[in-house]
Amino acid sequence: MRKIIASTFISLDGVMQAPGGPTEDQSGGFDLGGWTWKYADEKSGAAVMKMIGTPDEPYDLLLGRKTYDIFSGHWPHVPEDNPIGSIFNKVNKYVMTNGSGNFTWANSHKISSIAELKSIKSGDGATIVLWGSSAIFPLLLEANLIDQLQLLTFPLVLGKGKKLFGSSSHSIAMKLVSHEVNSNGIVITNYELNQ
Repeated sequence: MRKIIASTFISLDGVMQAPGGPTEDQSGGFDLGGWTWKYADEKSGAAVMKMIGTPDEPYDLLLGRKTYDIFSGHWPHVPEDNPIGSIFNKVNKYVMTNGSGNFTWANSHKISSIAELKSIKSGDGATIVLWGSSAIFPLLLEANLIDQLQLLTFPLVLGKGKKLFGSSSHSIAMKLVSHEVNSNGIVITNYELNQ
């Protein structure tokens, strides 16, 4: 059985929308994209690298369609020696979507349902990491498919934008397994499902 780790960057008020750049996700009129960069340092960079696995044991990706489009528009075009790009470009990318379109990034696989994801999770293979994808978090919570939650919580309130947990329909107990704080106030936490 494979493990699913859900990872994301969030603000203090739970917003996860467009952490990487101003045009990353402007849906709903969101104009605050790129809010993470001024807080990054070596410690938060190391935490991000842990979220992708290692070159010898990389993690597969689980992405929603919007995140897939953002990632596939960037990572295939970075130099081969980029440590994140070199891993992302070779692993399996599971794209949860009901839409159609091109999935041309190497090793991309469309999945259309939680049942398909459960089947993939029950098989053999690498750990699967959900990156971003606000629409998928509530679905995974509802289906009890998150084994571990990795959050980088940034010391700012955005006041608007897509929230991490949406409106999941039942409570889920998590157990804190590690935490640290970077030099700029990012709280890096890891939780496991408390069973």
